[in-house]
Amino acid sequence: MMLAVFAALSLALLAGYCGPRWFAVWSMLVCLALSIGLFLFEIYNPDYGFRMPWLQVQLDTLPQVWPRGAHS
Repeated sequence: MMLAVFAALSLALLAGYCGPRWFAVWSMLVCLALSIGLFLFEIYNPDYGFRMPWLQVQLDTLPQVWPRGAHS
């Protein structure tokens, strides 16, 4: 997948240098879409993805209650 992102970016740079501008813009948009897709795959894949505990919205089973005067 990263190879496809790199290829689209390289194609956009080459088209921007010596090709039509519309093709360069189209290639950059394809590169952006592939990058977003790769990012979302890396984040949300349950087997391969990264774990981000601050994004999980599960409730605790028991509330954490501290005795009076105790600091957390």
